[in-house]
Amino acid sequence: MKHLVVVAHPCKESFTVALARAYVAELEVLGHSTKTYDLYRMGFNPVLAAHELEPVRGDNPVSDDVARAQEDIRAADVLTVIYPLWWLSMPAMMKGYVDRVFARGFAYESHEGIVHGLLSGKKSVLITLSGAPLPLLVKSGNWNAVQVLQDTHILRSAGFELLEHLHFDQVVPQLAPAIAAEHLAQVRACARKHFPAN
Repeated sequence: MKHLVVVAHPCKESFTVALARAYVAELEVLGHSTKTYDLYRMGFNPVLAAHELEPVRGDNPVSDDVARAQEDIRAADVLTVIYPLWWLSMPAMMKGYVDRVFARGFAYESHEGIVHGLLSGKKSVLITLSGAPLPLLVKSGNWNAVQVLQDTHILRSAGFELLEHLHFDQVVPQLAPAIAAEHLAQVRACARKHFPAN
């Protein structure tokens, strides 16, 4: 299978990026083809321009970076998105990627408020991290908000079959090595669970 992995964290040595690397490495061991978009390192422009809200036509083509990103999604069987939750949402860099790439006419169409996803037949995995304990997020109702917005409103609305939302909580600076190793093993297990060896 062909996998596109999109990760967003400003620090190259962050645990978010380490999880992405471990996940990609496991997929490759399993014989899968991977392509990684490390949005910060590639200098992705997250700012949606006014002309990008207009219909695509000859005098208003899709920007080159968006066209490449959309083509890479088209070519992939699976999209995996990895990022930390900041204020219970994705980093601005990832939100900008979604705003620009998951455009009307590519990821969805909408008529009278009803959204129809255009990327059906593709699978997705969502991997998030937070400093807050997951039970606290669940008890407060905040986890439900995360799932509604990020699992349902974005990925499922675009037509993806969401295989798993894997969340790592209590990820803090100076994470204990044993906990880090456990999390890295868990992300590799996620790859093996959903995508057996080719």
